[in-house]
Amino acid sequence: MTIPENKIYPRKGDRETIYLKNAITNENITVGDYTMYNDFVKDPVQFEKNNVLYHYPINNDKLIIGKFCSIACGAKFLFNSANHTMKSLSSYPFPLFFDEWGLDMKDVTQSWDNKGDIVIGNDVWIGYEAVIMAGVKIGDGALIGTRAVVTKDVEPYTIVGGVPAKPIKKRFNDETINAMLEIKWWDWDKDKIRNNIEAIKSGNVENLKGL
Repeated sequence: MTIPENKIYPRKGDRETIYLKNAITNENITVGDYTMYNDFVKDPVQFEKNNVLYHYPINNDKLIIGKFCSIACGAKFLFNSANHTMKSLSSYPFPLFFDEWGLDMKDVTQSWDNKGDIVIGNDVWIGYEAVIMAGVKIGDGALIGTRAVVTKDVEPYTIVGGVPAKPIKKRFNDETINAMLEIKWWDWDKDKIRNNIEAIKSGNVENLKGL
């Protein structure tokens, strides 16, 4: 089935910004509604090839991205197969070259340590050329700074940056964060979101209507 262009390119005349969900073909990648990806260097439709790296089918690991996320140009998601095992006396991936060393092909995954899936919450902003490592979970509303390398989980509504990424500050006070996590505006229907856009933009949770 052909997807209409306006469902991939939501902005008229803009071929650098896409609704990412509608460009995904890999069954191990899940993206929520309205999540956008912008790429001014490469074709954004090639996100799976250019941005999801070492994502080999044999490992069956998953990239899960929520709704209303904003992913900047060059953000990368590095999966488990990039992680040469630390359990061995050598970091060399001998099982990967099973023919050379007379090893069993079924043991290829012993070449790397499996740290799990990458899970991105809703309304997450991932900055320019940030790198998210295998096994990381990023909470709703978090912001990932430009060129940050995220090696550990990020709490909801937390801004992180640096190499490796560390918390900088919370976006809101705990009361507002707890309210936002309970409200989950990203799960509202489109009309309810439309009616609350000005309230969302205001930055004041008390302005939201129809709770």
